[in-house]
Formats: sequence, C-alpha cells, structure tokens
Amino acid sequence: MSSATPHYAIEAHDLHKTYAAQGNAPAKQALKGVTLQIPAGSVFGLLGANGAGKSTFINILAGLVVKSSGSVKIWGFDQDVNPRMSRASIGVVPQELILDPFFTPREALEIQAGLYGVPKAERRTMELLAALNLDDKADAYARSLSGGMRRRLLIGKALCHSPPVLILDEPTAGVDIELRKQMWAYVRELNERGVTIVLTTHYLEEAEEMCDRIAIIDSGRVVACEDKAVLMQRVDSKSVVIWPEHDLDAVPESLHSHGDLDARLRDDGALVITYPKSHMRLGEILAAAQSAGITVKDLTTEEADLEDVFVAMTGGRA
Repeated sequence: MSSATPHYAIEAHDLHKTYAAQGNAPAKQALKGVTLQIPAGSVFGLLGANGAGKSTFINILAGLVVKSSGSVKIWGFDQDVNPRMSRASIGVVPQELILDPFFTPREALEIQAGLYGVPKAERRTMELLAALNLDDKADAYARSLSGGMRRRLLIGKALCHSPPVLILDEPTAGVDIELRKQMWAYVRELNERGVTIVLTTHYLEEAEEMCDRIAIIDSGRVVACEDKAVLMQRVDSKSVVIWPEHDLDAVPESLHSHGDLDARLRDDGALVITYPKSHMRLGEILAAAQSAGITVKDLTTEEADLEDVFVAMTGGRA
C-alpha cells in the first residue's frame, strides 16, 4: 500500500463501457463518460435507478468487468499500470449472497486472506467475526447461516486484507432492522478508522443519514455529484402541514388558485401546502391559510428529502 493517504480514494475519468451485442439484443452502452472523484475518508453514496450503470461501475473498480475506455485509480494506483495494488486497495461486498456452503465463516475468511497474500500472523479472522457478531458461528457451515449473517460474512471477506476502500453494494437488502443498525454502527466505526466507504442503496433514507457526499447516476451518466448539504438544496420546496381547527371538505379555492402553492388534503385531515422556499416565507403561507378561513390548531414543517432530489434529478425513474 501507498504510505501516504491520497486525496482521492477513487478517481474515474471519462469511463465508458459498452457491452457487445448478444443474439437479437443490440450492443448496450452502460457507462457514457463517467467521471468521479471520491475523497479519501468519506462515506460516499452512489445512487441510481436499476440499470443506471452503478453495478457496471463497481464491477470495473473491482476488476470484474473490463472498461471500454477511460481511466481508474484506486488509492493512487492506476488500474492499468498497477492492477495488483489497485485491486488490493479495495474490498467489495456484492449485492448477491454468494458463499461456498461447505466452508465455515472461519475457513472462508482464512482462505480469502490467503488469496490476498496476508501472512497467517497478520490475519484478523476472529477479530472480524467478533466485530460482525459472527464469532459464535465461526465453525458453523455457511449454508446454515441466516441471510443477515451471510451478508455480514461477505463484509468480513471484503475486509480480510484490510483495504483502505470498502464498497457496499446494497448491503442491507433483506436485513432486519436490528441487524441493519448493527451493520451501520460497524460501518461508521470503520470510517472513523479512516476506511473510505462507497455505498449503493435503494433505501434513500440510509444514504441521507450515512453519506457526506453523494453522486447520482442516470442512464450511464453522472447527473449530480456534490456534498450532501449542497445536493439537498437542489429542490426548492418546503411543506407546511396544517391541522385545522375544523375539518375541511376540500382545499379552499384561494389556495388552489395561488400559482406558487401546491395544496392538498391528506387522509388524516391535515392540509399540506408546498411552496418555493427561495422566495416565500412561512408567514406568507399562514396568512394565505388565514385568508382562506382556516384556523390553525397545529402545524409542522417538512423539508425536501433525498428522495425528492433523486426524483427531480432522474426524471422520476425509480
């Protein structure tokens, strides 16, 4: 490994990937000039709809897919110039639960460490199993593990050679709430130790909570890559939820006809008014509600979340 920590953990420049035509299916351009710089020590979110190119990008980083053109550096090592060190600098937790059913967790980690040339004296097999709450299953066959345990075992395999970069591809798919909390606590601990985390997830609330920088890929192109706080300002909307003193049968016409407002009634009787926060203030909204004859019993405000930003940046593709 490089003795000095690089400024960027991953650098991808003008990355293209075209899959050759197969049968009646035409050639598919999965990546169309992806350029990304992922800061060392960050928790970086990589978001996109199914088929956007996330898996292709990750597989190129892992050395499982050959890029069509462009360049990749991992921890300062050029993938074409020094592929061995580039691959040794990264650990990938795949989305699929692929494990050899005949190996125990202890054996799986030992074999993985051996494949990366980690000397026996430097292996951290039991340390990793304990950190992932799998030490009591160290000698159980992998086929007997639950889905959540298998997911954690994959994280252990990705970490057995102590890579400075860890990629988590949908790490909490099929994992219950309690195990999800434990997993994120461990990921935070790894990040605090200096490990760069790259996360793909369809649970956008996880990305919003965990990540400090987020990129959105849409149809093979990067459509946004910003610090989370900046990205969250992309949607110029805010909502006020009003519980009226008296039940409403419908949204007052004066609110419907106000060009800058989007007002709707919820099933629980609350009136939700969404407005552009850049040039309207809450006081104006409350004044408009009062003018419409609404007496406010209670209210809350809601900011746009990452899902709103994602939908706006990808045209609503889920």
